[in-house]
Amino acid sequence: MTTSAELIALVRSYNPRSDAALLRRAYAFGEEMHEGQKRQSGEPYFTHPVAVAVILAEQQMDDASIVTALLHDTIEDTRANFAKVEELFGREIAELVDGVTKLTNLQLSSTETKQAENFRKLFMATSRDLRVTLVKLADRLHNMRTIRSMRPEKQAQKARETMDIYAPLAGRMGMQWMRDELEDLAFRVLNPDGRNSIIRRFITLQRETGDVIEKITADMRLELEKAGIVAEVRGRAKKPYSIWRKMQAKDQGFSRLSDIYGFRVITATEADCYRVLGTIHQRWRAVPGRFKDYISQPKSNGYRSIHTTVSGRDGKRVEVQIRTREMHEVAETGVAAHWSYRDGERVENRFAVDPQRWITALTERLDEGHDHDEFLDMVKLEMYTDQVFCFTPKGEVIKLPRGATPIDFAYAIHTRIGHACVGAKVDGMRVPLWTRLKNGQSVEIITAEGQTPQATWIDIAVTGRAKTAIRRSLREEDRERFIKLGRELARVAFENVGKRATDKALATAAKALALEGPDDLLELLGSAEITSREVVRTIYPDLAEKPAETVDARRAIVGLESGQKHLRAPCCQPVPGERIVGITFRGHGVFLHAIDCAVLAQYENQNERWIDLQWQEGVHPAVNTVTLDISISNDAGVLGRICTLIGEQSANISDLSFIDRKPDYFRLLIDVDVRDAEHLHRVMTALEADSNVASIERSRDPDRAATVPFKG
Repeated sequence: MTTSAELIALVRSYNPRSDAALLRRAYAFGEEMHEGQKRQSGEPYFTHPVAVAVILAEQQMDDASIVTALLHDTIEDTRANFAKVEELFGREIAELVDGVTKLTNLQLSSTETKQAENFRKLFMATSRDLRVTLVKLADRLHNMRTIRSMRPEKQAQKARETMDIYAPLAGRMGMQWMRDELEDLAFRVLNPDGRNSIIRRFITLQRETGDVIEKITADMRLELEKAGIVAEVRGRAKKPYSIWRKMQAKDQGFSRLSDIYGFRVITATEADCYRVLGTIHQRWRAVPGRFKDYISQPKSNGYRSIHTTVSGRDGKRVEVQIRTREMHEVAETGVAAHWSYRDGERVENRFAVDPQRWITALTERLDEGHDHDEFLDMVKLEMYTDQVFCFTPKGEVIKLPRGATPIDFAYAIHTRIGHACVGAKVDGMRVPLWTRLKNGQSVEIITAEGQTPQATWIDIAVTGRAKTAIRRSLREEDRERFIKLGRELARVAFENVGKRATDKALATAAKALALEGPDDLLELLGSAEITSREVVRTIYPDLAEKPAETVDARRAIVGLESGQKHLRAPCCQPVPGERIVGITFRGHGVFLHAIDCAVLAQYENQNERWIDLQWQEGVHPAVNTVTLDISISNDAGVLGRICTLIGEQSANISDLSFIDRKPDYFRLLIDVDVRDAEHLHRVMTALEADSNVASIERSRDPDRAATVPFKG
């Protein structure tokens, strides 16, 4: 365990004016309060607060943060209380210790709703002093470093909590080194086999290729010396979890990953950064699409650097980050850069952006009435993704998550603009709506009167605001369309039994089906959730079941034995006027197949089951259902017109279902009741002649072949 003197020496190495007496008193008080307490590893408990203090000292934090680390468990786990800590160390430190205690007591791995409420508490506490979060992150880091002493189930819980909450939070604070380590420590617990596999592959790779990092580092140093650029070059292999994440995202094996090595070039000036970039691109081939300039377009957490990927030695892809010393300090320590010391004085790093602005802005939204799920999604979106800042043509800045599209941009301006969006221009160039926006781009949304959101936009949009608005609009639009279609279906169905689909009749049918009103009935009818026959049957049960003409079905087929039962095969749905053949099912009856039905091939070697049949001319059922497979354009009124055309041919629609919905076309299966082949031909001809019908054919599906006994 680090002694009091060693801790003080570490702090004074970067802050010679540190209050050694204060640190010494805090060390002694913490040691006294935790006396006799043990960690699960068997070590004295006070080793943990000391280790947390060392982590913060390595980040060059101020005295108050170091003291808070030494005391952060005293209020919770010892006889000390807030008043005692305030009496001995002052109000500032007492509030910091109390803040860390409250964060520790949050159960962040509970149910989603509870987790959302805990996020609220976490950010409300954090917004008062960011050092509370920094101490808590250091506390979690040391606990993860020593997690092996916990029970396996506790390890898994803490590791998942770390991966989901603390690692992204560290990244959002700009402390990328801590995020990487937290993720890798959690990965070691959650997927030890995966991590070990990657490490073994690294060892094998080094054995085969030698020390690639040292070779490429030497190559870069040589090129920079030739160009007269003074810079520091560092190389490293990426963390196992980072590689695993790339493998999952790209769906590639380890051997196919190219950029598993990372290099940093640290310069004195910003101008040197661009000179280094030019030198590297002259020496090695740049990989297209892998260049990002975060110096001219910094990330929202203050991160600045140039990223490029090049094909280095032996064709291996390597990622190179180029930045100045000040930029590097911000990239490494993030928010902790605000407490940096130089010669005993706090130093202002001009590139450091205070993340407290982000947290303050987030907590301000807590009063906006978001429900738990919405707030949790919003927080995770803020933590897990970087942001892009785009401009309207008038120069207004619109903030969006990375990966956002012009559709998200349009809805961020106003829901009305989003609904009416038909296209977009980015930096004056027309682009598809699925284009991913980048920092600093100027976006112009093209709108058109009468435009409505398309179903495909759901997959294009990434922001919750856009997705919610699109879904709401689609629901309203679908309801209106289904009501119109349902009204046409009802009209045709009622006319087929000699009645009219009046508002009163529809209201009566809706009441009988326990629906609120006629519009709900028509919506269900138009969306094929109920059939027109069911609607008619609720008011006119006798008419709905009565065929247009009564016929003895047994006399309809020539070739059957007396009393032999028969049914039309559902696979081919033969109708009077078509040549048919019968297939017998012993003890059950006969299925009628069209002579060209594909299913008949199954019975080629069973001649004894075949019966030569034909329809009795003039004596056959008046209602024979045939399924039509039809594709129609997705335009207003087309579905209603199709239903009208069928009704005009004196045919009835008994069922309708959508099997494919595209932005431009719908594909449907429509069950139509016809008399015979000639009647069916007239219906199909009338539909085929319509300009909005792309294709129409009978649905003949071998999978519907009858292989079950007759009922009755």
